[in-house]
Amino acid sequence: MKDEDKIKVLVVDDHPMVLEGMRSMLAQIAFANLTGVASNAWEAIEKIKEQLPDIVLTDINMPDVSGIELAEKIRKEFPSVKIVAMSTFKERSYISKMVLNGATGYLVKSASKEEIEEALLSVHEGRLYMSFDLEMSASEQREMKNVPVLSTREKEVLNLIADGLTNAQIAGALFISMHTVDSHRKNLLTKFGVKNTALLIRTATQYGLL
Repeated sequence: MKDEDKIKVLVVDDHPMVLEGMRSMLAQIAFANLTGVASNAWEAIEKIKEQLPDIVLTDINMPDVSGIELAEKIRKEFPSVKIVAMSTFKERSYISKMVLNGATGYLVKSASKEEIEEALLSVHEGRLYMSFDLEMSASEQREMKNVPVLSTREKEVLNLIADGLTNAQIAGALFISMHTVDSHRKNLLTKFGVKNTALLIRTATQYGLL
């Protein structure tokens, strides 16, 4: 497989041993191309600007700027880049915060090569991936996997719907057509599996997306 056809990955972690370990692991994955490593959020942003990877694998617990804050920054500035969080933490709160800030994958650092492969493929294809090794009940894991993956624009529209804005008001606020707003609204109803706006808001709130 040519490098240009591979999934481009940037790894962000403040521990050199972790970076080397991930470099070695990714070298064994045929469809992955490690475009670079970064030891902090600022370095990561510069690397993203230079190379625009498909996926950023980032640690959560970093000094100065956390992985949670980095995820939010990537979501806003580089909406096409997918985010997979890595951590030794297994608490539900960290997972929820990363998902709320744009991550669509969560791996513990002890993950095997096979699990990293599955995470990269799942996230690249637009699906949410949660590590096998999380200290969550089966029902909690199913619930997390049910959380729809939303585009940046869909999240903006969802928030404005929740604020009570009409399609015309949303179109004006986002500088898009009413037809586009209506399309986003229909997509949101489909993704959440609901039939009306009230259920959409209630379900999104239950998932922690509002």
